[in-house]
Amino acid sequence: MSASRRRLIVADRIFTADPAAPWAEAVVVDDGLITFVGGRREATALAGAAERIETPGVALPGFVDAHAHVLMTGDSLLRAQLRDAPDLATIRERLVDWRSRNPDAPRVLGLGWLFSSLPDGQPHRSQLDDLFPDIPVYLSASDLHSTWANTAALDELGITDDTPDPVGGRFVRDAAGHATGLLLEMASFQYVMPLLLRADEATHDRRLAAAIGAYHECGVTAAVDMAFDDDALAAVQRAERAGTLTAKVGAHWIIHRSGDADAELAQVHLAAEHCAATRGARGSVVGVKLIVDGTIDGCTAATINPYADGTTAEPIWDDASLRRIVTEADRLGMQIALHAIGDAAVRSAIDALELAIIAHGTHHRRHRIEHLEYTDPADMGRLKALGITASMQPVHCDPAGLVNWRAMLGDERAEHGFAWQDFLAHDTTLAFGTDTPTAPHLALRNMYIAATRRSPEQPELDAYHPEQAVRLAEAITFGTRHAAWASHFEDRIGSIRPGLAADLVLLDRDPFDADPQSLLDAEVVATLADGEIVHDSRGR
Repeated sequence: MSASRRRLIVADRIFTADPAAPWAEAVVVDDGLITFVGGRREATALAGAAERIETPGVALPGFVDAHAHVLMTGDSLLRAQLRDAPDLATIRERLVDWRSRNPDAPRVLGLGWLFSSLPDGQPHRSQLDDLFPDIPVYLSASDLHSTWANTAALDELGITDDTPDPVGGRFVRDAAGHATGLLLEMASFQYVMPLLLRADEATHDRRLAAAIGAYHECGVTAAVDMAFDDDALAAVQRAERAGTLTAKVGAHWIIHRSGDADAELAQVHLAAEHCAATRGARGSVVGVKLIVDGTIDGCTAATINPYADGTTAEPIWDDASLRRIVTEADRLGMQIALHAIGDAAVRSAIDALELAIIAHGTHHRRHRIEHLEYTDPADMGRLKALGITASMQPVHCDPAGLVNWRAMLGDERAEHGFAWQDFLAHDTTLAFGTDTPTAPHLALRNMYIAATRRSPEQPELDAYHPEQAVRLAEAITFGTRHAAWASHFEDRIGSIRPGLAADLVLLDRDPFDADPQSLLDAEVVATLADGEIVHDSRGR
């Protein structure tokens, strides 16, 4: 994306996320780069006859979604939305409505259902078969780690009662041994996702464009993708060549767990080739991603102690296999991101990264752990010592989505989740994202939850341990400058200072001195990427 014009950006005040000069009144942009940040009078004199863009509210750095799934977000925008469906009846109604609006679709697709919305907290194919006896139905859970399928879908996938569970996954079966239609973890990742994400180039391009358009509408100008593959890379490269990639994308190549050590290492070596080939590009591969465990909602996150119902879950990657991959990826110079939600998985992830860092002396890699929903207090201080970023998603802390989470985790652990202040007490670097489409991609909504620990849609619910909330300026910094730093992008994006790309978002109000509700009411007046307007609510 190129820019050739001079622009003057003026706001009531500008939060720069630059600790050396956190507040300003105006910004001058030349050829897509910020050339001046400071007072309105001086900026106006420097800008001369430049185009003036002004808002009575506040301007911020463009948000950097530190953990996202970009093409999947575009795809999810086209599915039945189930995240706020309170019960099975509502889910069924929405699926029927979606089908009426998509009568020629080969499958019924939905996204976002919660275990707590279903009888006994468990989905079953019979709850879908009567509505759709002949068409496959695939419904991704809110965390994207489980799929609820009907009988026609199981038939399409070739799954029978006798299909063996894949490594790190499970086909849930009833007491008689019959598949219920619930696919957990690698059962979903290996069987369902490749089928649903398979598409022609034009479809992938539409998904990418839909995601980027939605991002710009809410002020996001860059994203860190956490499950890049061949199709995603090809789509991003096509958009970059066409000049339509208006958001910057840094990506972690997904390393699938197969149980075949050679095949797993081959994926790491392929990722290293992509890192070298895309370095410096607008869409680049920056490292690898491994999913160490599952989720607390599905009781598949690896925890030191059993769940409230007495069950336990093994990690997807055993220690030996995880350490082998992590050590090789670190040796090859790549950044490593490890999905770890339960305290046992977090400990395993830290241990693996520590061994690689000691072996190669690579504290500068800025390795990351994703999610860290419940971390044992004994491990809290280890991240800072090893230079590990805590990549966390405030939107997952929405109290409306924690009913089943708290019930499954149980006992005192449920009172110590999403412990942002505890990490900050150890001077750990936090980077905030949304994990879209497992949660809404809306940046200001994410900031509201970060600053309040309250539910945007259900304000009557008690805040979830508000003492762990962060100040709004901190939250925005974690979602901009820290998110950029976590991917080695701090010299390009993430704050408003001379020499960086002119990625900015302009709001119609200033939420810093107002009730946090103003974050939910605020309008994104304009979003600029490299100094060009990529979203404008006023139609300029």
